Amino acid sequence: MTPKPIEQCVRENLEAYFRDLDGEEPHSMHEMLISLVEKPLLEVVMAKAQGNQSKAADWLGINRNTLRRKLTEHKML
Repeated sequence: MTPKPIEQCVRENLEAYFRDLDGEEPHSMHEMLISLVEKPLLEVVMAKAQGNQSKAADWLGINRNTLRRKLTEHKML
């Protein structure tokens, strides 16, 4: 199965990240990556849902309270 475009982009950028580390050990990669992906995901989904949090939460597969918490964490509210 060939990777999907987003998967390939993430994979290539992770490879570049490790090359740029030049032998240094990475730290907190999961948190870093989730943070970097989550905000643009929320921005795009909220725009496509025209600010409707219930619709956006449904599209994301999370409950509205979780969406509101994430929007607050990313200073989007």
